[in-house]
Amino acid sequence: MSDAHDKRLSRREALAGMFTVSTAALVGCGGGDPSPDAAMGLDAGMDPDATREADAGRDAGPEWDAGPPPTGAFQHGVASGDPHADSVILWTCVSEQAGPVSVSWEVSASPEFGAIVTNGTFDTDASRDFTVKLEASGLEPATTYFYRFRLGDQVSPIGRTRTAPTGAVERLRFVVCACASYAHGYFHGYRRIAERADLDAVIHVGDYIYEYGSGEYGDVRDYDPPHECVSLEDYRRRYRLYRQDRDLQEAHRQHPFITVWDDHESADNSWSGGAENHQPATEGAWADRVQAAAQAYREWLPFRETAEGDRLRLFRTLRYGDLVDLVILDTRIWARDEQGAGATDPVLMDPTRTLLGTDQETWLFEQLRSSTAQWKVICQQVMMAQLPLFLNTDAWDGYPAQRQRLFDFLADNPTGARSDVVVVTGDIHSSWANDLTTAPADPLAYDPETGMGSLAVEFVTPGITSPGAGMALEDILRRRLPTEAPHIKYFNLWRRGYVVLDVDASRTQGAWFHLDDVTSVAGGAESFASAWETATGTNHLVESDSPAAPRADAPPLAPG
Repeated sequence: MSDAHDKRLSRREALAGMFTVSTAALVGCGGGDPSPDAAMGLDAGMDPDATREADAGRDAGPEWDAGPPPTGAFQHGVASGDPHADSVILWTCVSEQAGPVSVSWEVSASPEFGAIVTNGTFDTDASRDFTVKLEASGLEPATTYFYRFRLGDQVSPIGRTRTAPTGAVERLRFVVCACASYAHGYFHGYRRIAERADLDAVIHVGDYIYEYGSGEYGDVRDYDPPHECVSLEDYRRRYRLYRQDRDLQEAHRQHPFITVWDDHESADNSWSGGAENHQPATEGAWADRVQAAAQAYREWLPFRETAEGDRLRLFRTLRYGDLVDLVILDTRIWARDEQGAGATDPVLMDPTRTLLGTDQETWLFEQLRSSTAQWKVICQQVMMAQLPLFLNTDAWDGYPAQRQRLFDFLADNPTGARSDVVVVTGDIHSSWANDLTTAPADPLAYDPETGMGSLAVEFVTPGITSPGAGMALEDILRRRLPTEAPHIKYFNLWRRGYVVLDVDASRTQGAWFHLDDVTSVAGGAESFASAWETATGTNHLVESDSPAAPRADAPPLAPG
């Protein structure tokens, strides 16, 4: 194995490495070994007895038979995404075709398809990897629809989607998820998401696929292709593999997805001009690799495409009546400058360095300025809150000038129009609930009890399967963070899962649900871990007693 390959492998454990660098110093400062509770992986900020009670009540997990691999024309399932009030994107892929085909589609308000609301045909061929991606329009707002595709006498699975509301909205529910390393386990989290009938949409903030070869990062399941993805065909094969996973198929079948990429849809720790896991000498020009990754992403994900020249523009806004604007950012490839080399790298203090680019920053500020929704939910990839104990230059900590400009914009808020800002984040394979403030450790700038000085809040979702830093540091961080990072209200470094985001006029709540095991087919039991909420007008997190109750009037799931 080459030195370059060894280096890439070590950085693929970026999160674990970020924490491990300072472990010895932390133990020396904190004294002693981690407590038994920490070794059990108890969540920071939770009462140990309460956590044990929650674990005792954990349900048994999904009991279902995946059956044999799918066959026929629609082996990769169906999907929908990017809901508007009157339209939604529908998707499928025609399997095992040699030449062009015409696929018919239809949408109904009932799973029996007694009355067809809209229908049509779509021509596909090898130039788009036989994917079908279209806008179904003429729909009613805040309505659940069912859809399916036909090729000759073959009929796809029935999909279920939901349009966005207009006008006054009482309540919305989303799932936020990220980071699904196929090689690290089974997608039980997607199955549990699929079972939630009351969701308006699933917000996936990136690392939908991973580019590595088999055995390079995780060894529970093998990849196709078995080597690292570099070419267009490589990325297409990787999406084909992912979309044959029955758990992922079911999540897409039951809910519309709102997606944006992070780094592994192209290569680890990517930026606008390259990536840590890209070697031009052996893997070609970075621009060619990004173009290949972007084309496969366009083909296989159900989002509304916007191109500027040959560049894929993923930042966009989706509106959910007067309650929520989802403001989606690309913090990864659009204009990101290269990451700094570490905490002492003087480039970090360069005020011209950017994570978003001037055009995307200007666009973001205009979205926040002009929004008439009560809640502005910024959907993005990397952790925005400061983590002073371990500098992660891949996150907003590595771009402090860009973050300060955003914080200054939020602070300059004389009319209240930009209040009630929530940030949802992935990437870091762990769970965090954070107040967002300019100076977390300065009592004159921020009061962790009252929230004075907090400008927004952040919910960070763990990975569906991707591994975090491990449970050994839980106790150490519990002792250090209250004084050195009091804006961090909750964290868990090692459990996989997702966040349920529940929004109404009075508050937004983020509730973490964690999985007990992702490495066995029989795993997948989940438990409620913790919930935190911000009341309107406060931009400050307080702990909730329990997760928000599911909707009692949820529409039926699509029949299987």
